[in-house]
Amino acid sequence: MARKTSPRTRTAPKGRSIPFRLWARRVAFWALGGLAFVILLFRFVPPPTTPYIFTEGLRLGGVEREWVSMDRIAPVMARSAVAAEDANFCRHWGFDMAAIRSAVTAGSNRGASTISQQVVKNVYLWQGRSWPRKALEAVLTPVVELTWSKRRILEMYLNVAEFSEGVFGVEAAAQHYFRTSAADLTPVQAARLAAILPNPKMRDPVNPTPFVRGRSQAAYSGAATIRADGRAACFEG
Repeated sequence: MARKTSPRTRTAPKGRSIPFRLWARRVAFWALGGLAFVILLFRFVPPPTTPYIFTEGLRLGGVEREWVSMDRIAPVMARSAVAAEDANFCRHWGFDMAAIRSAVTAGSNRGASTISQQVVKNVYLWQGRSWPRKALEAVLTPVVELTWSKRRILEMYLNVAEFSEGVFGVEAAAQHYFRTSAADLTPVQAARLAAILPNPKMRDPVNPTPFVRGRSQAAYSGAATIRADGRAACFEG
């Protein structure tokens, strides 16, 4: 006598939310993996471009830019940039908490963004102020600090920073403004270039306004100060 078998119970199809979540996780995994790879890669290799440099190149029909290693940048330029933008660069892990507290107290974020944060924004993210960008910046900055040396972070900053419309990096800036190389910048020229960061489009290092002149004088003296008190040790020598 044939044995009867009960029909198999068919599981009701699950909602589409599970496949979507799996897809989202895979996309996030590959995105984070790709980003980690690029962060590690740029520890050794100069970036061919950045999102902002790329879009400016399209808008302007080209940009002035030439990568130079730290060995080809006048040491006083590096010190001047740090003095002007992030005097405690060698003493923090990506965020200057004292500057952030001061900025919050003053009701502004001016002066709170470190060189490390600016590198993350300039190399990996987009311009403008938004919470998603700031959140990504907050996540990526410690990763870059852990992966790169301070010298590499500063080298990257000096090579991707905007010094005028369509002028990126200290070598192009030295040629553009002073008809010299980054290696041959004088202390005054270095302080003038540092003074126009990080908003260079309305500032001129050759014909400085009183505001730029004041910033350049501060950068000039600050460069000597951080060299004397050891705050330049992490990127020199």
